Amino acid sequence: MAEFKGKRNIHATTEEYAESVLNVRRVAKVIKGGKRFAFSALVAVGDKNGRVGIALGKGREVSAAISKALKKAKKSMFRVPLYKTTIPFTVKGKHSSSLVLLRSASKGTGLIAGGAVRSVMEVLGIKDILAKSLGSGNPQNVVKATLNALKKLRSAKDIAAIRNKKLNEIVSIKTTKENDVIA
Repeated sequence: MAEFKGKRNIHATTEEYAESVLNVRRVAKVIKGGKRFAFSALVAVGDKNGRVGIALGKGREVSAAISKALKKAKKSMFRVPLYKTTIPFTVKGKHSSSLVLLRSASKGTGLIAGGAVRSVMEVLGIKDILAKSLGSGNPQNVVKATLNALKKLRSAKDIAAIRNKKLNEIVSIKTTKENDVIA
């Protein structure tokens, strides 16, 4: 059986997805003959173009737990609206006792985020962001709080549709036709 000690932050890229192992833990089940050890792995997967998914996989070996988590994460991917290399507006996410604050940043600022939040932003494809994690530092809760914040984001086109307005009424950007944005 493979023995794992400490934190692991592995970044890998498959043909279309960027993968990051956020946390690997050894867990034990007490049985009649003693303890049975297994591993749980928390993984983030993204296409570096606005789609991200996370999952927790469990297995008797570290590699089995990671591969199960990767498979689940690819199935649970969702789209996040981006504005150039950042997010459209400031947003907060909460899960359990973890609170994550994500603020959009100007081009060239870089990824100012720590730990699990940074890994999620890297696989998502965000290059400029300011992030602050408050409360519990448990990687599972921090990642879930980050995803809760990301799910609150809406694009300008979505907001315009909700308000029954045209896109150029919401955003002060030059447009040629209705809903055609010129960058």
